[in-house]
Order: sequence, then structure tokens, then C-alpha cells
Amino acid sequence: MKVSEYQNLAARTINPELTNNELEKHALFGMVGEIGEIHSIYQKTYQGHRINPEHLKKELGDLLWFISEFCTASEWTMEEIMQMNIDKLKSRYPEGFDTDNSLHRSEEDI
Repeated sequence: MKVSEYQNLAARTINPELTNNELEKHALFGMVGEIGEIHSIYQKTYQGHRINPEHLKKELGDLLWFISEFCTASEWTMEEIMQMNIDKLKSRYPEGFDTDNSLHRSEEDI
């Protein structure tokens, strides 16, 4: 599935009664909640539980939905955000990850 197709299909399930500002907040709260779910899956390994890969994939899918919702509410494409991130990483690590580059980033590098 292409990212743009995912974003368009996911947008079908966004509450149309919410404003973009409300949707951004909803997405933010949802992302935090899903991160908590993923955290819990790993936290339970210290109590003897095994990680269920299918459960983990479903929670990652839910996280992706909220990221998509935030992008849609902000009128951004996910491709735009993905490309910006790759451009930043290429600038930061032109030859791939390097510990020295990581430790000595410029102040403008956010």
C-alpha cells in the first residue's frame, strides 16, 4: 500500500464534526495512548510475558492512524513529513549514522 493511499483511506474514519485544531489534539492524545500500549507490551516482558508480534503490529497500526490523522488535520501529506525527515537525516548523517556527528550537532539541527 502506498502512503498516500493509506492516508486517504484512514481519513475516511476521522470524525468530521471536529475542527482541525481539535483533530490535532485528538491525534496527539491518541499517539500518546498508543505509545503507552506499546510500552505496556514491552513492560510486561519483565513479568514473564512474551511479545505477541500480531498484537504489536496492531498497536503500531493504531499509532500510524493517529500520525495520519495529525497530518491530515494539519493539511500535510505523510509523504511530505517522511521526505523532510529523510532530508534531515541525510544532512545530519551524510555517510550513514556516525556517533561523532550525533554528539556534535549544530544548534540549528532540530
